[in-house]
Amino acid sequence: MNDCKTVTLRTRPLKNRMLSFYLDYYPGYRDKETMKVIRHESLGIYIYANPKNKREQDFNEVMAEKAEVIRCRRFESVVNERYDFFDKYKLKADFLEYFRNQLRKHDPKREFVYLHFSNFVHGKCTFEELDIDLCNKFREYLLTAKKLKRNGHITRNSASGYWSTFRGLLKILYRNGLIRNNVNDFLEKIETEDVVKDYLSVEELYKLAETPCKKPVLKTASLFSCMTSLRISDILALCWEDIVDYSAGGKCVHIVTKKNRSEDIIPISEEALDLIGYSPDKRGMVFKGLQRCWTQTYMKGWIRSAGITKKITFHSYRRTFATLQAAAGTDIRTIQSMMAHKSITTTQRYMKVVDSNKREASKKITLMRKD
Repeated sequence: MNDCKTVTLRTRPLKNRMLSFYLDYYPGYRDKETMKVIRHESLGIYIYANPKNKREQDFNEVMAEKAEVIRCRRFESVVNERYDFFDKYKLKADFLEYFRNQLRKHDPKREFVYLHFSNFVHGKCTFEELDIDLCNKFREYLLTAKKLKRNGHITRNSASGYWSTFRGLLKILYRNGLIRNNVNDFLEKIETEDVVKDYLSVEELYKLAETPCKKPVLKTASLFSCMTSLRISDILALCWEDIVDYSAGGKCVHIVTKKNRSEDIIPISEEALDLIGYSPDKRGMVFKGLQRCWTQTYMKGWIRSAGITKKITFHSYRRTFATLQAAAGTDIRTIQSMMAHKSITTTQRYMKVVDSNKREASKKITLMRKD
């Protein structure tokens, strides 16, 4: 049996000998976003607690009549289950608190966006303040923002990624009714710059494989990343149990990626399995003892000792995988699938480096006469 819904007009005393009208809702309204039950609504209407003359009595009657009109409207809305009048409370809620609570559910990039936005608004922002002007000012902030943990400014491509993530959040807020307008429709994206990032050539990969490293597990993890495209976050979390039978034969890594929280299945070659010493009865972490901080000092020292002068990071191994696959003629859709790229545009960046058609086309114009 449904509870009987009531909306009761009540008053609460204030310090200045006034009373404040508020509505008492029964059984209350549960906010689907915060899951909190809202029972009271302040009307912002005040009367004298003890009217001393006719003027104050008349004032009380007018204000009481206004409060009763609102009560009747609210009761009609509640009976018909229209609770949109509570939106003003949502709009005044703390956006940064909401943003902070969402961090656990999404990729690490959101944490950087949150920290930059928190710096931008000096730690205070409600949903109501998220208008076009504020968002455009945040866009300008990102274009000149300093790095959070190191010296220097963030790159334009990082700013573009952060801005895209922020705009995606705005879409969710509008869809969930937390902001009134679809602000994202009025915002321009930050264009990225084409940046040539370092990767290992086949010869450099050979050199790296032949060069000893002070931390053998780091060397194994690095070479395994070159052969599988796994990110450092997924390498650190990889367990032997994640290596399973592949439907097309052989073995594959079956994981949920740390970055995108998406399911990923990556076939593994026999050579890659031999590299990590795979055995069906092994359990626990594949790269036991590996630490992320080693990708700085120890890895850089190892790369230098191999005679490689390029600026190589752990993510360069992922670029190495994509670039060498493209150079070997692997279909772009296959590379996209193996690297779990959501957009083929991301995969196409690697095609520019090794586009054999461009290389052949460059030979077709010559100043030498043919016999």
